[in-house]
Amino acid sequence: MRSHVQWADKVHDRDGVKQCIYDLAFRPDGSQLVVAAGSRVLVYDTSDGDLIQALKGHKDTVYCVDYSHDGKRFASGGADKTIIIWTYKLEGILKYSHNDTIQCIAYNPVTAQLASCTASDFGLWSPEQKSVTKHKVPSRVLCCSWTNDGQHLAMGLYSGQVTIRNKAGEEKVRIDRGSNPVWSLSWNPCKDEALEVLCVCDWSQKMSFYQLSGRQVGKDRALDFDPCSVSYFSSGEFLVVGGSDRKASLYTKEGVRLAAIGEQEGWVWCAKAKPNQNFVAVGCHDGTICMYNLVFSTVHGLYQDRYAFRDNMTDVIIQHLVTEQKARIKCRDLVKKIAIYKDRLAVQLPDRVVVYELYNDESADMHYRIKEKIQRKLDCNLLVVTSRNIILCLERKLQLLSFSGTKEREWNLEALIRYMKVIGGPPGREGLLVGLKNGHILKVFLDNPFPVPLVQQQTSVRCLDLSASRNKLAVVDENSTCFVYDTRSRELLFQEPNANSVAWNSQNEEMLCFSGNGMLSIKAGSFPIHQQKLQGFVVGFAGSKIFCLHVYTMKGVDVPQSASLYQYLDKGLYEQAYRIACLGVTESDWRMLALEALEGMDLDTAHRAFIRICDLRYLELLDGIAKRKARGGCDPQEFLGDIYAYQGKFDEAAQLYKAAGVSDRAVAMFTDLCMFAKAKQYMGAAGAGGGNTQADKREQKKLIRKQAEWAASSNDPLAAVEMYTSAGEHLKAVEILGEQGFMDALINLSRGLSKGDTESLGRAAHYFKRHQQWDYAAEMYTKMGDTRQLVELRVATGNWDAAFALARERPELKGAIYLPYARWLAEHDRFQEAQLAFAEAGELGEAIKVLEQLVFNAVLEGRFGDAAKALNSLAMSCLVEAADPELHAGPRLNALLAQFERYRRDSEAYFAFNYIHLFTAEPFTSHLPESLFNMARFLVHRLMQHQPLGVSKAATLYALAKQGRHLGAYKLARHAFEKLQSLAVPARWQETVDLGALSIRAKPFLDKDDVLPMCYRCSTINPLLNPRGNQCVNCAQPWVQSYYSFETLPLVEFKLEEELSDEEAMRLLDAEPHRKRGGGGGGGDVPERDGRSERLNVGGDDDGGGGGGDDGDDDPFTTRLLTFEQGGATFVPVVATRQMLLNMHRAETFVKKWPQPLRYQFYRNIIPETAITLCNGCLHFFHSEDLEFVSLQRGGCPLCDHEADDMAVVG
Repeated sequence: MRSHVQWADKVHDRDGVKQCIYDLAFRPDGSQLVVAAGSRVLVYDTSDGDLIQALKGHKDTVYCVDYSHDGKRFASGGADKTIIIWTYKLEGILKYSHNDTIQCIAYNPVTAQLASCTASDFGLWSPEQKSVTKHKVPSRVLCCSWTNDGQHLAMGLYSGQVTIRNKAGEEKVRIDRGSNPVWSLSWNPCKDEALEVLCVCDWSQKMSFYQLSGRQVGKDRALDFDPCSVSYFSSGEFLVVGGSDRKASLYTKEGVRLAAIGEQEGWVWCAKAKPNQNFVAVGCHDGTICMYNLVFSTVHGLYQDRYAFRDNMTDVIIQHLVTEQKARIKCRDLVKKIAIYKDRLAVQLPDRVVVYELYNDESADMHYRIKEKIQRKLDCNLLVVTSRNIILCLERKLQLLSFSGTKEREWNLEALIRYMKVIGGPPGREGLLVGLKNGHILKVFLDNPFPVPLVQQQTSVRCLDLSASRNKLAVVDENSTCFVYDTRSRELLFQEPNANSVAWNSQNEEMLCFSGNGMLSIKAGSFPIHQQKLQGFVVGFAGSKIFCLHVYTMKGVDVPQSASLYQYLDKGLYEQAYRIACLGVTESDWRMLALEALEGMDLDTAHRAFIRICDLRYLELLDGIAKRKARGGCDPQEFLGDIYAYQGKFDEAAQLYKAAGVSDRAVAMFTDLCMFAKAKQYMGAAGAGGGNTQADKREQKKLIRKQAEWAASSNDPLAAVEMYTSAGEHLKAVEILGEQGFMDALINLSRGLSKGDTESLGRAAHYFKRHQQWDYAAEMYTKMGDTRQLVELRVATGNWDAAFALARERPELKGAIYLPYARWLAEHDRFQEAQLAFAEAGELGEAIKVLEQLVFNAVLEGRFGDAAKALNSLAMSCLVEAADPELHAGPRLNALLAQFERYRRDSEAYFAFNYIHLFTAEPFTSHLPESLFNMARFLVHRLMQHQPLGVSKAATLYALAKQGRHLGAYKLARHAFEKLQSLAVPARWQETVDLGALSIRAKPFLDKDDVLPMCYRCSTINPLLNPRGNQCVNCAQPWVQSYYSFETLPLVEFKLEEELSDEEAMRLLDAEPHRKRGGGGGGGDVPERDGRSERLNVGGDDDGGGGGGDDGDDDPFTTRLLTFEQGGATFVPVVATRQMLLNMHRAETFVKKWPQPLRYQFYRNIIPETAITLCNGCLHFFHSEDLEFVSLQRGGCPLCDHEADDMAVVG
């Protein structure tokens, strides 16, 4: 750091008496300097020291001045106990007074508040106030300062204390420093600091730092003089301290003394730094005012990619120029010199030299540790460090010192040393490049006492650099001229003007750069220089990065090497151009290099360049050229043609192919490019027969195919079809027409094809089917004679009549028709016909799978009626399969019979639940409440044993509860509501269930008699629910119900004695009975039989014989009705003998004629007047009236759709 006086002034009064300068202050913009001198306030122009005006307003000595933060006003105070407020135009606008001498004043850095301090109090004033707020202090106030945020005021007292007050004047912190007066203090103005820091100096000759809380930061710093003034630079990095040593000294913000700014004849009473500039104003006791300009010189060192420089005067920062990593070393003393070399770093401090080394040898390591300390004060002009030594430059002398401080060697040179640089070498034997003022350039080796002369110039040396191979030396002289020498011949190679620094590229021997006049110049080989703008000095050049020092900052600048690259390319120097490109160029530059080298047939350079940009196409080309070149016999013009073709120069490539005698390659190239006209031009030249040979015709056809492919890809399908047709490619033409949907054109083309072209005809049929042109597809299959495909088409379109007609012609295709026909019937709920069709196809197992899937789908969709019908068909299918005499008795037969029982049971459950589901899901129903009640009871009993998929127990109980309460079955309804409350029911039912569960409790806990079922065998009145199931609680007789209203029918099941067969029993029943029912002659019930159905005609009247005659006591069947175990769990049917069968009327009996291996089931109508119908399709019983009603709606049985005319009716 250097300082020189910018301007100075000596202040006297009118009598020539020197006036003490007690205080001074800068305007915030730095344009004015306000000085307290005697009884006057002097205002100076800071640029040249001209006195602007001497303000006279005080009657006695002025002790203090300060400027407001906005620069609009300043204040002064003194021994006349008065404060005067002045404007920046030097006009007094306000005056107020204290009871004692004004010692110091300070403006708030945020507001316009002014603090004025005296021997007994301090006051706070602001323009908004009409009066000054004053506060007492215990001792004289000598100095004061505000914090950055303007919230606290620190005051130094004569008693040795520091008091910190808030804006209201209340004391927050007190610091006791002993009895020595605190003559100066200041807060650090830097706003980037985490904490407010207060610097305090007292006359114990110590400097201390404190936080706002009063806690001391660090240790006390010894000053060795009495301080009178302390102030910070605007940045907060430095302190200016003046006092009894008659100097203004520069300190770091930590209190480390750096240097003296200037030495005076009297005490320095005040010193302030100019805002945001490196100027310091000093006021002395003898009336001297000096403005010093501080020049902070750059202290730095550079070696390859490591740059070390001084920061904050006491720190060293090492920067890795490539990775941008930084490391800071805090030396806590003034750093005077820095030298860096490989893993060594030397730092010169005022009284010692510290040598550092890296922790390890990694190139990116930035951690340094102390290796040695030379505890001596060493003065030198330049300092360099090597692996084992440091070298001091003392004007004309070089001294070699070990790291312990021992002088090992000394060189005395003939002129002043202007430049010195380490150029490497083995440890302990490194070489130095030294430039002298007389123009001599020497090489000095540490182990050689004699310097080696290199070059002798006539002008003084400013900068030197040696190339990587040490064969070339670049010198910049004092005339800003750059000279380049050959170190072996010492010949001047060239020179360039306007240079202030120079650097060789460490990665390329032929390239150097130099800077000057704001321009960067790059020179490659013997080519002209390339220039671009650059501020600063070049200090290093590595690859494509130039390291530039601008003011105090080192930065890396990436410079493109394109200009140098193109210079070499223009000369055809591809290898040298490649080395330049390796330093760093753009991808387009690499491509240009590769293409230029390729056209110049420098295949090796082109190959490396294409590898760099990862261009696989050109690498394949180069690989092919290399292989053909290795085989030999290939014309170079053909190689060049390949290169031009890859570059898109197709016409030039074709000409080269033709010249090389390979015109067929030109034809292939233009064909691939769909440039068919040009391909035809070269086709004649390619063929030996002028285009008329068989080979030429094949080539022409191939060209037409290529042209057709291009037309198809170019969205011109009709042109492509025409070309394919002319080339005989009918299949391709068919595919294009089919994909485009041109059906008319396709049928026209297909009709013109021969029968033998089955592939094209089949493809045409495929497209006709895709576009649902069934007749055209059938025409194609007929033309091909493919009956199987024709059958599949008819089946797919549902044209069953045509399919069956084909089956009559080709019986072997019968299975291919009936199986899909059966599936179609099943999907359309025609289950009976579907079963027959499956049987025709011989796929009973498939019939079961299809029907099971249909059941599952119907249940998921809520079509429980369809599910019931399908399950009934499944049950009958099981019986049909079980009737196969080959099964005999075995596991398969037992499994089929178990499946039959399960399907029939689930069919009945789904049939009943269908109506329950409709009742709960729809607002209206066609069933009477009694019917819904019976269905719900039936389901509840079934669900006790098994719950089929989709059958809801909640819906069943909901219907049972609602209809039971309506019909008077209160006990059962209560049971149902209680069950519902334990189940998850739909939200829309919840309120009804909750209200019903409450309201049913108001009803009697019993069921009405008219809703209780009676057993027609034992005449027992049964409860509505039986835990054992749907049977009598007394005799276990299963209830036989009408499968529409689900009312209990007066039917009693009986079985035959063991020696009776079903056929014999039927003959006995069909015989004339021995006992006539009814005593009247012409009355009675006479059954009529007409084939499969039975119908009972009721004759006579009530008086005739219907109720007369025998009372039944002679009927043995009636006698045996009561032969059972009361309360038994097992049902014991009535066993009928031959005599009993002969006595029965055929009209009173029903027979379920199950196919083998099942036995017939026999029932007797206990109340013959009740008309009952048995469906011969599903073998379910119905009230005849119910069946007639539902037949009018559906045309047959609701379970199996069996026709109503083909049913057995009794009653």
